[in-house]
Amino acid sequence: MNIMSIVNVRCLFFSGAAILLFLVLGLPGNCRAELVDRVVAVVNDDVITMSEVNEEGKAFFQKITEQAPAGELSAALRHAREEVLSGLIDKKLIAQEAAKQKVTVNDAELEAALKQMIADNNMSPEQFREQLRTMGMTESVYRDNLRNQILQSKLLNYEVRSKIIITDDMILDYYDTHYTKQVAQGGYYLLQMGFVWKKDSGHSGKTEEAAKLDAKKRAERVRSLVESGQDFSTLAKKFSELPSAADGGNIGTFQREEMADYMRPVVTALTPGQVSQIVETPDGYQFFKLLSSQDGGIVVQAPYESVKEEIRKTLYDEKLKEEFGAWVSKIKEAAYIKRM
Repeated sequence: MNIMSIVNVRCLFFSGAAILLFLVLGLPGNCRAELVDRVVAVVNDDVITMSEVNEEGKAFFQKITEQAPAGELSAALRHAREEVLSGLIDKKLIAQEAAKQKVTVNDAELEAALKQMIADNNMSPEQFREQLRTMGMTESVYRDNLRNQILQSKLLNYEVRSKIIITDDMILDYYDTHYTKQVAQGGYYLLQMGFVWKKDSGHSGKTEEAAKLDAKKRAERVRSLVESGQDFSTLAKKFSELPSAADGGNIGTFQREEMADYMRPVVTALTPGQVSQIVETPDGYQFFKLLSSQDGGIVVQAPYESVKEEIRKTLYDEKLKEEFGAWVSKIKEAAYIKRM
């Protein structure tokens, strides 16, 4: 768990406040607070002061001060303070609810989480503190935010996670919607992997001949992994050097006449499920997997078992966000909240 993953956990819960926390962790600079301290909100029996708002959002406010046009600065800072205040109100409500349920985070838990974060981020304690200084955040504020994240996680276990059930039917419905596709007759539905050699591809330190040979070897190595049974899309995301890598090599449906000359002979010779031989292109080497041929039908983009747990996690995260939002809304409805 690194600094940014701590922020990403918070994004699940409070989107507005999380954006601000991201900026607090990611932006340099110190805020010069000029307002006299005063109470800006009452949350049940607790109060939030202007100094708390300034401390929570100081790097964010400084960035706005540096970048906002002069005519918009006042309004931008006012809006930013409202967003930071909303996040602090949420934090107070979480702390109050935790106290009601006797949920706590002791110092040992906090230290263990902090050590784990530092280790996961391959930093020493000194490097961690230096990074905080660069970001304009004190270690005390970071520890407070980390404690709040652990507290939120514990409350999730008590109030939300136990209520979430993801069934196999739900996973299958998602799979049918997102991992299968009806292809009309006449189309060739394809996955692609490519390995480039031209100088502008990042291999400029080699001669053209050496770069081409290296690209072909990379293509041969990855194709052998496909032949051994590894998932094409997973390998494409990891190794392919073409834009389609982001989509697992998925380039959709091509008609015969739409294919490049180097592509047409190998693709049209395939039957669904087969992987083509490696072909040379003007700037590299490619090979393809045919998911569906000109007869049309249902195309399966990935085997169900290979993506089942990934789908389960996606559905779980969606449900978690939904249930947590409903739970927080319920707490807010029962709370006394007054902004000054």
